[in-house]
Amino acid sequence: MRLPSTAHTSRPWRIHEIAHDFHLEDVWALPTPGGPDDLHHLVRQITNGAGDGVSSPVYRALFAIRWKLGALLGWDKAGSGVGARVRTLRDRLPADLREAPRGDDPRSVPFTSLYQLHDEWAAELANRTVHAVMHIGWVPDGAGGYRGRMAVLVKPNGAFGAVYMACIKPFRYVGVYPALFRAMGRTWQANAHERTVA
Repeated sequence: MRLPSTAHTSRPWRIHEIAHDFHLEDVWALPTPGGPDDLHHLVRQITNGAGDGVSSPVYRALFAIRWKLGALLGWDKAGSGVGARVRTLRDRLPADLREAPRGDDPRSVPFTSLYQLHDEWAAELANRTVHAVMHIGWVPDGAGGYRGRMAVLVKPNGAFGAVYMACIKPFRYVGVYPALFRAMGRTWQANAHERTVA
């Protein structure tokens, strides 16, 4: 479920001090009910391939088109990423976050972990279109439990990046996020036993 921006901005997340010059693009409630200490399970699920279980042909087609266009137009070349076109946000981390665990680095998505705390995890990516942060927060659900919340923060690369983000917005809302979150919820439920014994 999409949430208002205040669902992210009103909370005292550490990412606010790191990515203060990024635009908050989206905030979503994730279908991941759990206990107060379950964020690390969600991070592991995401970094081990959050999109692997997505069966939607629309989702798969959109990503196939995106990666093909990226290859043809050079959007994802090595020189366009973090540490090349843009400096990593790890350079902005205060000492306590630099010393904190980073969490698992994603294996099947193009993000690099920044830091992981008890209730939040952040990872970044960059290409020729955008520098982006995926922020996962772990919040009370109002019913005695907790669940994940995802915020996407972006810094488009000039006018081209801004146009690109505007063009892909309807595809994200219709073809990407719904399919991704359904698959995420199925995987989360299928792994419930691991959380209760961990």
